[in-house]
Amino acid sequence: MNLAYSITQNELLDLLLNIAPVRPVFIWGAPGIGKSALVEKFSMEVGLPCVSLLGSQLAPEDIIGIPQIKGNTSEFLPPKMIARKEPYVLFLDELNACSQEVQKAFYSLIHEHRVGEYHLPEGSIVIGAGNRSQDSAIVKTMSSALINRMFHVQMTVNPDQWLTWAYENRLHPWVIDYITQRKDHLFSEPPKNEEPYSTPRSWHMLSDALKEYGAGEKELSENTLRVLAYGCISAKHAGMFLAYTKQLSNKHLLKDIIKGTAKWPAKPEERDILYFAAQSFRAKLIHDLPENKQKMNKEAQYLAHRAKALMKELSQINHEIAQMVVSAEEGEVLPDWFLIEIVRDLPRLANTRNIS
Repeated sequence: MNLAYSITQNELLDLLLNIAPVRPVFIWGAPGIGKSALVEKFSMEVGLPCVSLLGSQLAPEDIIGIPQIKGNTSEFLPPKMIARKEPYVLFLDELNACSQEVQKAFYSLIHEHRVGEYHLPEGSIVIGAGNRSQDSAIVKTMSSALINRMFHVQMTVNPDQWLTWAYENRLHPWVIDYITQRKDHLFSEPPKNEEPYSTPRSWHMLSDALKEYGAGEKELSENTLRVLAYGCISAKHAGMFLAYTKQLSNKHLLKDIIKGTAKWPAKPEERDILYFAAQSFRAKLIHDLPENKQKMNKEAQYLAHRAKALMKELSQINHEIAQMVVSAEEGEVLPDWFLIEIVRDLPRLANTRNIS
């Protein structure tokens, strides 16, 4: 399922607080974006313990229990994890990864808060979650009967909200600083082949690895940093992160380049630093320049003026990297009015995008 509208972590928490106590909610979203952590936070907000079941690892008897003979009849005894006396949040993670038989076992549990003769304690809350078919994850078709028993919402990643969480949870400062500069690198779509890719979860993993190695407190070899980065996040982002670590001694390089107190790194051995600085420059232009030229404030006017000169300098050092800055193939695009002015001065960059 791919819903037409997505909401952020904070919006989803507010929705859960209002909807989940009265209706079961199913959260759709890509792997690693924080669905499970959000449900944990929700359970803390409502003051209930959270019990998680992983749908991909369940058999029907894990839900409905096993029969026990009592006299001339039998009754099903639900699993101890579910059969509690006090209310709780039951989180059915990877619900759409389980078999059709297991899905059937969830029907009465989700709709009536009941398993056989056992009823969930009054005040219990049921929340499900799962990945989408386009996420290259293990998913099975969810029956229409099960879909119709739940309220559906799709979660998306908001970098600013994630950074607030990262500060609160003291992630490694390199990770926080890097994502602050490159918010577009927090998440990448799952690849078709088997390789690491960037998600909030994988950046958290990299943060843990950097902390364990004492990065920042002691010097790590380039090879060690390479192994850590490429083992957690996408290859493209890992290369950029390594370039970021190399220029930590001059943390404000891009700011100084824009001010005119520093130059683009031009030495062959500084090529990866140049690439990172250019990528950060592109991200800043996208973020700070308005779509409508008439709406520019003084800071944006200064940035646009400096950007034209800096693009000339960058194209003289490395034309391909200059093309990357104005490319339409890197996700978000620069404002059309700015591109027209750049191409007017640097017509060789025009082949990166059709501009009339």
